Amino acid sequence: MPGHDGRLLVYALVDQAVLRWTQGRPGDPDWRGPDVVPAPDVTRLVVVQGGNRYAHLLGRRVREGEDGRLAVDFVYAIQYQAGRPVSEWREVGSPQTAKSQQLPGVPAAAVDTAGTLHVFAPTADGRIALRREDANGRWERWLDLGASAALDTPAAAVASTGRVELLAPGRAGLMTWCQGAPGAAPERGQDFPVAALPGSVTGLETSAGRITWYLTDVHNGGIVAVRAGEWPVPLGGDPGDGRHAALATLLDGHPCTVLAHRAADGGVVLGVCPAEDERGGVWWTETGVACLGDPALARDAQGRVVVLAVTTDGELALARQTGDPGLVLGDWIRI
Repeated sequence: MPGHDGRLLVYALVDQAVLRWTQGRPGDPDWRGPDVVPAPDVTRLVVVQGGNRYAHLLGRRVREGEDGRLAVDFVYAIQYQAGRPVSEWREVGSPQTAKSQQLPGVPAAAVDTAGTLHVFAPTADGRIALRREDANGRWERWLDLGASAALDTPAAAVASTGRVELLAPGRAGLMTWCQGAPGAAPERGQDFPVAALPGSVTGLETSAGRITWYLTDVHNGGIVAVRAGEWPVPLGGDPGDGRHAALATLLDGHPCTVLAHRAADGGVVLGVCPAEDERGGVWWTETGVACLGDPALARDAQGRVVVLAVTTDGELALARQTGDPGLVLGDWIRI
């Protein structure tokens, strides 16, 4: 993700620590790091960013209680400026009581245009709970969004209008929530008859105020795009079990969507289509690079598309868009 000064930042959770790499200068091929941010007992990490370019690190923390049972809660830290230290971890809490035998799942997070962090936590009994900061920076109470059959790992996105939206895989399909106005409580939106692979969903603003969700369909194994007011659009492909990355950019002067995922064979695959014209077809191409985990997409200070991935030998690698027409990547380099 781009920092406040245009330098790209990369975060990875490894053995109860967050590793952070920072670009030396905006658009520069040299990188610094990794810097190590201790993250005791954090087993999953979500990193989101608001318009002020602050990086919010949200962790799912798993600890053993005094009675020997596992306890799960959420913690967060903030990096205000690229290359600067990360704040101390602070507690967000848990939507479930300490006496509960059920543990919350992997959360989603979003930062609205006012800079407010929203934390969406799935519970073991199929609910989704929201906690966010108030105007004074204090945490509000957990709000039950009224789901009854949600699965793990929802996804959140923010539109340029300031509205936060949420999509959660459910046993009967996809459930969505959206704010009627910035800062309002989320309300149930359109449901979709698609069975999403938990952890595969990514949301992207593909036109002003409109979020498109990209996910893996568990029934046919292919990729699907869903958008409010439209039927789901199958995109084909053979993705693995990870999350899709999505980026809005201009290619040859036209608004386009760039997608990336780890294929079933482990290779990094890119897709390109005109914005909100997935029905016209997505151009998929293999990069020839195998990766661990999910690849990431970003735009650098020169507006070039950057693809980042962890190679099978555990190194961070990236490829940048060249000046050729369309989306052509240069050689992969190791950081």
